[in-house]
Amino acid sequence: MGDDMAGDGLAVVSGGGTGIGRAIAARLAGEGRRVVIIGRRAAVLEQAREEIEREAGPGRIVPVAADLTDPAAVAAAADRIAGLGPGDALVNNAGAIITPPEDDSLAALARSWRHDLDVNLLTAVLLTTALQGALRRPGGRLVVISSAAAQRGGAGPHSAGSYAAAKAALHGWAFGLARQLGPDGITVNVLAPGYIEETEIFGAGWSEEFHARKVADTLVGRAGTPADVADAVAYLVSPACGYVTGQVIGVNGGAVLGR
Repeated sequence: MGDDMAGDGLAVVSGGGTGIGRAIAARLAGEGRRVVIIGRRAAVLEQAREEIEREAGPGRIVPVAADLTDPAAVAAAADRIAGLGPGDALVNNAGAIITPPEDDSLAALARSWRHDLDVNLLTAVLLTTALQGALRRPGGRLVVISSAAAQRGGAGPHSAGSYAAAKAALHGWAFGLARQLGPDGITVNVLAPGYIEETEIFGAGWSEEFHARKVADTLVGRAGTPADVADAVAYLVSPACGYVTGQVIGVNGGAVLGR
């Protein structure tokens, strides 16, 4: 697709069936790309495909159901995606909320941490390793969705720390990828969202007091939306982003100041 990446090409978005991932997929499809959305739940992916294609047009979304913590499933998904042609952008968005230990034992704590590291870190490592050879050279774009928790730390004991640690680990890993892939003309950047409403993490069940505290943390006086994150991703995967790599970019309304 050459230098006209924003108008066509192939993008892959993990965790693309809901929330932030769905918004990213919709934005990129709306720009004219064909977008592969990956997730565990085939029915959710199919619903996202139908809804996005009502706006973007038919054939824009390719759902691929896969458990990205399973190396064999990742390899199978990568084989299917490779048949679609070279990729211009890979957005690692898959992840999950924390999994509290079921009791106070060290064994339960270890299970909780391993689960959170698997779903929030290993998923990105496996999928990127499987697909990075298919990214366009030069001009490929790799974006890793992290969290403000990586910069602020977990807010509670045990599993809250595992979520923040997993997201922070993505940063060091992405920096290494930026060094590795830079000579090939591929950029690698991290987006660290703050409080984003309309997601599975910050969906129903949170109190008005919680919402008010999160909004008060910002400098702009509002919660973020999945579209805010999608807008930032659209820039990072565009031709205009060829000289931006190895960066952590906060999408948090100023709740975490740059440093």
